Amino acid sequence: MKNLSAVLLLSSLVFTIAPTSASEISSDIDQDYQQHLAPLWDHFHRNPELSLMEHKTAKRLAKEIESVGFKVTQGIGGTGIVAIMKNGAGPMVMVRADMDGLPVVELSGLANASKAKMIDWDGNDVGVMHACGHDVHITSLVGTARYMAANKDKWSGTLMLIGQPAEERGPGASAMMKDNIWKKFGKPDYALALHVDADSIAGKVTVDEGSPYAGADTVDIIVHGIGAHGAYPHQGKDPIVIGAQIVTNLQTIISRELSPRDAGVITVGAFHSGTKHNIISEQARLQLTVRSLNPRVREQLLSAIKRIAIGTAKTAGVPDDKLPEVIVSAEAYPPTFNDKNLAQRLKRILTTQMGADALIPPSESGMGAEDFGFFTTAPYIPSVYFSVGGTPKADFERAQAGGPAVASHHSPQFKISPEPAVKSGVEATVHALIDLMPKK
Repeated sequence: MKNLSAVLLLSSLVFTIAPTSASEISSDIDQDYQQHLAPLWDHFHRNPELSLMEHKTAKRLAKEIESVGFKVTQGIGGTGIVAIMKNGAGPMVMVRADMDGLPVVELSGLANASKAKMIDWDGNDVGVMHACGHDVHITSLVGTARYMAANKDKWSGTLMLIGQPAEERGPGASAMMKDNIWKKFGKPDYALALHVDADSIAGKVTVDEGSPYAGADTVDIIVHGIGAHGAYPHQGKDPIVIGAQIVTNLQTIISRELSPRDAGVITVGAFHSGTKHNIISEQARLQLTVRSLNPRVREQLLSAIKRIAIGTAKTAGVPDDKLPEVIVSAEAYPPTFNDKNLAQRLKRILTTQMGADALIPPSESGMGAEDFGFFTTAPYIPSVYFSVGGTPKADFERAQAGGPAVASHHSPQFKISPEPAVKSGVEATVHALIDLMPKK
């Protein structure tokens, strides 16, 4: 019965056995996309789930990967899954895909646009959408699992696949680490992940040799004032005025304290205070996001924020027992660093196997954050987080000619061309794995 089960398992996969060339690998992945991955992406896109609520998504992802021979463990760090396939001696390589959607009503115009609704973390009934492409990520993970399982004669070692919850809201990666995944399953020798990119041409691959994603800190500043009547401001200390000065003064950290060759962002995303037109309130609250690319700059920014908040209040005459509180969230995202040597190695193999025109340079257009660094920073694991383009070239040309703009990630209009994105995601991952896990 065991032998019969193995035969049935292998016959259920669409791949030819043991392809030897890059063109054969590409052809097999294309065939699998048409027969299996395309409808799977459609299912994931229509049925997104919010962070920490990805129960059906995790179950389907686990089923897909388990069906081709991986040993799958569910419920890691909440709804996370870890899948293991041992294939002889060799390194352990981890590939991670995040699987949560966003509380966004989809307005993409796609025929398979999500109509899903869920009750969010605060009890609100919200629309849910894969507005950041995580449906592409998990579909690509399944495609990678299917190819590697069908071609075990091409690699040697242990392949670990991770379906991660709650990347958008947190604490997905950190929760899985707190669940001791390295102790339970083994610490990888290498780690890989991908993200689909709406700002890049569909199917093109980007491998950054530095830091593709920034570290992110959440900072709250509580400004204490002395309440008074709005007609008698001299009898109080107005926290709104002090808070406004703090907002303005914070901008000088980036422009006048940070080295021009260092990158950093301080954004005040929310400012709350007051209840009525003619009342000077007792308190104002500022909510900040702080982005940096290395620990030194992070510490410089956080220290300067505290100094400016307290100094501004002192200048306004606020007594020492009412100085601002600066609260840095303990759940900070570390920067995502690519191992330079590993990144260069993968760029060489992808250029060789997929063609010189398959890779494009990183755009470096923002300071988005990612929680993948929780897996790879402490303890350090050589890793590469690469991106795959998701927008057809014609869409960029129309936008440049005055047509509709290409929608950004997290937009209700966000949409990805799944076929080139998924196929390139699987192909790039497979080539990387075969190079990192050569057959003994």
